[in-house]
Amino acid sequence: MAARVVTVAFQGVEARRVEVEVQFTSGEPKFILVGLGDKAVTESRERVRAAFAGLGLALPSRRIIANLAPADLPKEGSHYDLPIALAVMAGMGVIPPDALADWAAMGELSLDGRIVQVAGALPAAVAAGALGLGLICPEASGAEAAWAGDTRILAAPSLIALVNHFRGTQLLSPPTPGPMLEGERVPDLREVKGQENAKRALEIAAAGGHNLLFVGPPGSGKSMMAARLPGLLPPLTAEELLETSMIHSVAGLIARGQLTRARPFRSPHHSASMAALTGGGLKAKPGEVSLAHNGVLFLDELPEFGTQALDSLRQPLETGEVVVARANAHVRYPARVQLVAAMNPCRCGHGGAGRGACGRAPRCQMDYQGRISGPLMDRIDLQVEVPPVTPADLALPAPPEGTAEAAARVGRARALQVARAASDASGAAALNAQADGDFLDKIADLDAPARALLARAAETGGLTARGWTRTLRLARTIADLEGSDSVRRVHVAEALIYRRVAPAASLSGSLLAAR
Repeated sequence: MAARVVTVAFQGVEARRVEVEVQFTSGEPKFILVGLGDKAVTESRERVRAAFAGLGLALPSRRIIANLAPADLPKEGSHYDLPIALAVMAGMGVIPPDALADWAAMGELSLDGRIVQVAGALPAAVAAGALGLGLICPEASGAEAAWAGDTRILAAPSLIALVNHFRGTQLLSPPTPGPMLEGERVPDLREVKGQENAKRALEIAAAGGHNLLFVGPPGSGKSMMAARLPGLLPPLTAEELLETSMIHSVAGLIARGQLTRARPFRSPHHSASMAALTGGGLKAKPGEVSLAHNGVLFLDELPEFGTQALDSLRQPLETGEVVVARANAHVRYPARVQLVAAMNPCRCGHGGAGRGACGRAPRCQMDYQGRISGPLMDRIDLQVEVPPVTPADLALPAPPEGTAEAAARVGRARALQVARAASDASGAAALNAQADGDFLDKIADLDAPARALLARAAETGGLTARGWTRTLRLARTIADLEGSDSVRRVHVAEALIYRRVAPAASLSGSLLAAR
């Protein structure tokens, strides 16, 4: 009769049930592991053998067959060590076979029998709870797994500790969840002098979850303002916290079980590959756009990113998820992010006017900004020119309003959006940046002057269908910041201002003059 232990296989953030079956048969003494495992899984045999030796146990002189079922589901990672070892122990009678019936297990074994921390403890605990099972995990993963709520967690430092627990000689205490962190201190918006237009755009972006692009010369404060965006955003809700933490758990980014309600802020270097941005690699790990789920993805020096890498963001920005296609599976990761990007007007930095002006303007600007595809640019709601900071700006006293005041307005605007979405029977997305269809038409019902202005802009400004929709969303957010029930002409006018920067346009005005 085979001994069985439940474990999980990860497909994205989904943890699927896997049964480890171990049976001793007659024949040449050999340890055989089957079930479509990768290299790390097949190496489990030697880690289990060495861990048993460290405990003074010897494998039976029989043929041992360990099957990971279902056999057609790919298995990756070292967390299968512990369930394989427990199933073998149950087959040998070291652990009572029925003691493992109500548990799933995961963990890597060291050669001396210690149980080593592995990634994915939180989604594994959630999946175990959904199956009506508890989870046996490494002691170092216990604080993380304990966040799964009512799921029973057994966090063991070693194999011998588990043996003693199940034999009743030394019971293990259940772990407690790790601390909830508030996040790092975010610099205050009051420290930014001048740039009132850019700060207004930052507040609008925070209020509605809109994508934002800053375009300006070096030293104008683009990255400085982007770094202050997290301070304007409200903390994660309980649902968002679970979603985000499960992604970070699979990526191995949760240390000592510490979760944080601060929204993620990811800022990858412009040398990042397509797999690094959207996910992939040998084990289809989540990319930066998924690690920023429910938060902000900041891309500095936007045109310096690879064209293929940037275009790979188009689908996640539209659908809110990433699909990593493999020959034998499609792995899905959530990727609902707010994109914030910054760029210089040209490769030289300053564009075609002012101090340090480019001598190749406007051609240099057209070539440089042309690296960003039109469809990607069309997904950015606010495109803002950031002029150079002058000595007069620096001499100004600190502005009267900072992050706290702006965050309060953002919080009120977001509360209006959440209330509208909750009252709608269609299950619409909460933030204006994701509103669409009939729901968008209902919440952004323009008065006659506003509709006439938007229609004229579409005719004369080449506004695409996506641009029309995103202008409506932006106007609705501007109205929410003012506490206005209706979207008026002034709101549409301001929304259209933020769509005037185009990849081939000269921010300094030299290109317009050349035309």
